[in-house]
Amino acid sequence: MKRPDDFATRSAHLKELTDGQLHERFWQLARQLTDPLLQMGREYTSPSIERSVLLRMGFSSLEAKALVDALLEQGLLQHGAGHAVFKMSRVWGLGLREAGLRLIKLSQWDEVKAQFGGGAPDA
Repeated sequence: MKRPDDFATRSAHLKELTDGQLHERFWQLARQLTDPLLQMGREYTSPSIERSVLLRMGFSSLEAKALVDALLEQGLLQHGAGHAVFKMSRVWGLGLREAGLRLIKLSQWDEVKAQFGGGAPDA
């Protein structure tokens, strides 16, 4: 079955728009599609997603699990495991891997929690 060509009918409302208006309309529709996806990415995570991020940062699966478990226990996982490693690497002046390994062995988390506003999600 051949699909009827209805492009002229469906695009009639766009004919009067200038190039600038078409450009703005395109980006408006693109934002309308992607904003909910970006919002979900900011609000939702899981231990498996965070382990996956750490694996891509070069940590072994055992290291990634230990780090995610520690961050979850401390109430910091919502900030992102990769973000925690990155932020603390800058605070401590270490490479990413060294900072992650230090976090795994960490017994006192006050300094880390302070970097994230005491464990509360960033505003």
